[in-house]
Amino acid sequence: MEVSASILSVKKENCIKTFYNLETSGIDYFHIDVMDGEFVENNTTSLMTEYTEYLNTITNIPLDVHLMVKDVMSYIKSYLIFEPRNITVHYESANNEEELKEWIDYIKKNNCKVGVSIKPNTEVEKIYSILPFIHTVLVMTVEPGKGGQKLIPETIEKIKTLKEYINKNELEVDIEADGGINEDNVEELKNAGCDIVVAGTSLISSENYKETVEKLKRE
Repeated sequence: MEVSASILSVKKENCIKTFYNLETSGIDYFHIDVMDGEFVENNTTSLMTEYTEYLNTITNIPLDVHLMVKDVMSYIKSYLIFEPRNITVHYESANNEEELKEWIDYIKKNNCKVGVSIKPNTEVEKIYSILPFIHTVLVMTVEPGKGGQKLIPETIEKIKTLKEYINKNELEVDIEADGGINEDNVEELKNAGCDIVVAGTSLISSENYKETVEKLKRE
């Protein structure tokens, strides 16, 4: 199980110290939540750009970019300059599958891995046809747009269904879960088939990042 640390709840006045503590805690990725105020209510565009620019100069930990935006291609181009490990786009942002595949192809052509995210109410079967073309499926275990929410239990069944399909069809696709993840539910997510968990509020608000990351991975 890998841990991607969401920096959504990092306070600007403490960001340098927080980023350093996260880097030395054993996380695998920095998770960048990019929200435009249209696809979701929250708007983090300027803050995430600032944080990403800074992280790009101080860390070797890969960036895990999650785009919750309407003008997807514009943001893809904006974040490719930071050479992230992957860029994840939302299935629900696309007008059709053809447009979704255009985004996928563009990201891959720029030497970046690509993920597709689905909201809690989106059926996993809707993305089966694009699984052979992507590296990661990001299952939202809360409604996207806000930090600090509780994990929606039904989303764990979606992860199980998705994992069974991936294994049955011998696909090389990681499953990432994002939203309300903590020490109490991470084992259930792992058993369901999760490869990567996004830890936000539960990690940032903890007193010892290293211990929290170790517990998440150990569970």
